[in-house]
Amino acid sequence: MPHTIQELTTLVMDQAKAKGFGTKPEEVNVAEKIALIHSEVSEAYEAYRKKDMNGPHGFAAELGDALQRILHLCGIFNIDVEAAATKKIAANASRDWDWKNLNEQHA
Repeated sequence: MPHTIQELTTLVMDQAKAKGFGTKPEEVNVAEKIALIHSEVSEAYEAYRKKDMNGPHGFAAELGDALQRILHLCGIFNIDVEAAATKKIAANASRDWDWKNLNEQHA
């Protein structure tokens, strides 16, 4: 069943409360939470390198873990991540990148 981002955040926060992961800023170490997001993204990259797209610890699952950790942090700080992402997408629509001075690939 599809969920909105806010519904997913609510599910994540309910699970965080049930598991004791913290639901308020004073109950968590923000640096640790950001490091855990980074670790999930790194695990996604490793799964991608191994061509494991859909396994239990595959690319999709690890990206799902990263999203869950991001939603947890957003829930802790009462951030409307859907509004934040929408605002950033709109800002990027008119943004120009100087590809000649960047060392990354683009289409």
